[in-house]
Parts: sequence; structure tokens; C-alpha cells
Amino acid sequence: MTEHLLDDPRITAVGLFFEAHTGLVDRFSAQLAEHGLSSVEFEVLMRLARSPGHELRMSDLAAQTSLSTSGVTRVVDRMDRDGLIRRRACPTDRRSSYAVVTPAGMRRLDETLPAHLDLIARWFTGLLGPEQLTALLEALRTIRDAVRPEATAGARGTAAAGAER
Repeated sequence: MTEHLLDDPRITAVGLFFEAHTGLVDRFSAQLAEHGLSSVEFEVLMRLARSPGHELRMSDLAAQTSLSTSGVTRVVDRMDRDGLIRRRACPTDRRSSYAVVTPAGMRRLDETLPAHLDLIARWFTGLLGPEQLTALLEALRTIRDAVRPEATAGARGTAAAGAER
């Protein structure tokens, strides 16, 4: 019975997904390091820069990234010290705060994005035809919405959130 289960296409699908993810992360991490950013720091900057007002509640930022709430706090503290983002108190809830991209953080993204987009085109989107890319985006949104429904918290709206993530 085990032999039959090892050939299950579900195992193949997940395995291919993780192998592709690992390969992309390896390529992207090296390029981001050239700009003084870790993958997590880049993810935080992108999430904030693509959000209304270039800011998100810390809890929403945690929900949209691969970080726990305490992990987001540590990354935001480090990036705040580096001048890339700052914290802003929530005027309506003293328990909440926002992370906001600074002008220096936006400049770092401006410096980083052209080469990053080239890598994305070379190793990801450029390998797919338009119909394949559309199907992949739809499939990834379906999976993301099922396993991480909170991932669009703080986004502009449902349609915009799907287009942005």
C-alpha cells in the first residue's frame, strides 16, 4: 500500500511547489542581500509599500507575512533602527500600532525592485505563457485564501487584495 501512496499526484504537486519555492527563494535572497535586505525585510517593505498610506497595523502585517506577531515586532524594531520603517500609534486603539514605510525605505525599494523584477521575469513569470500565468495566479489565490484567509487583512479591498498579493 505504501508504494501506491508514494506515487500519489498530491505528493508530487506539493513536492514540486516546495522545490520551486526553495529555488526562487535562493535566487531572490542573493539579489536582495546585494541591497542590504533579507527576504523577510523585503517582504515587510513590499507589504507596507503596497498598502493604503504605506502602512499596516502590526497584527495585519504579521497576518500577511511569514512571521509571527513577535517575529514582526523584532523585524520592525530592527528596520526602525535602520530607518526603513517607523512605528505610528493607532489613534483609536492604544493597544495597536502601525508600521509605516519611511522615505528611506521607499528609496531602498526603488533601488532593489528593478533587479528583483528582472529575476522574477527570468525565473518565474517569464517561464510561463499568459494563460499559464493567469491559471497559476488563480490557483495560488484559491489556495492562499483557504489556508491563510487573514493574509489580505488591511488591504484596500477584496479585488485589490487579490491583485496585490
